[in-house]
Amino acid sequence: MNTRHFSQLPKPYLAYPKVIQGLIFKKPKAEKVLPQVEYAVDSFKVDQKHLKAYNEVCGFKNNGYIPAIYLTVLSQSLQMHMMTSEAFPFPILGLVHIRNQVKQYRKVGVNETLTLSCKFGELQPHDKGVQFDFITTVKVGNEVVVEALTTYLSRQKTDVKAAVKPAESKAPDYKLNTEWKISENTGRRYAMTSGDFNLIHIHAVTAKAFGFKQAIAHGMWSKAKALANLSLPDAYEADVWFKLPMYLPSKVEFLTAQAANDTDFLIRNSKNQKPHVTGHVKAI
Repeated sequence: MNTRHFSQLPKPYLAYPKVIQGLIFKKPKAEKVLPQVEYAVDSFKVDQKHLKAYNEVCGFKNNGYIPAIYLTVLSQSLQMHMMTSEAFPFPILGLVHIRNQVKQYRKVGVNETLTLSCKFGELQPHDKGVQFDFITTVKVGNEVVVEALTTYLSRQKTDVKAAVKPAESKAPDYKLNTEWKISENTGRRYAMTSGDFNLIHIHAVTAKAFGFKQAIAHGMWSKAKALANLSLPDAYEADVWFKLPMYLPSKVEFLTAQAANDTDFLIRNSKNQKPHVTGHVKAI
């Protein structure tokens, strides 16, 4: 595997011209193979002003530590450049973020010097196409402090049948925690800190061009909003599945179910009770 080293995080917007080119020049029909490459930022410290802006829009406290999910968001700039600079086999526009997993092995201080790397996982069949992962690793020296798995779906014709879901032993006993009124400008505010200016999140006008009646919230904002409203242990794993779009503006309910050191949570529409995000947090 080849490794490309960076002295600082590349700017996500520098990859956008190549994303737009993907609308004009279609990917050639060939065997779908992910590049065997890793991108790494060898040494950096987080921009504390940027971190505070992220914390504000997501609801985290400025307590001297870096939310693990923030480091995952930073890795998205590497992901963008991996998809646009390498022989990536799928159209970028239209990829669906379906799952995100984050493991924090200990709290990470805002002044610590970090190494951030990202590589592709394996292609996996999906009943709606093909899915693949980005694997992110954050280190302090030789110590792994955060790991993350970001799963995307590329929709396409497939012969794979939807798996029959096994009967659940017991559904979580959710209790209403709080209700949130999600403002119309949430997508734009989050885009300013995350660098994710996907048009489906920015405004109703641009979202309609992609088949949505309104702009929809970023999945990673929804996960961050949930984690910011939980009492997280120093070492934990947070696994989230993205369900139905959360339109902006919107009113949603945040529900939790506690069992020993595990917490299940659900974000659902207040009116029709349909799920937007389900997740599970456990101590490790």
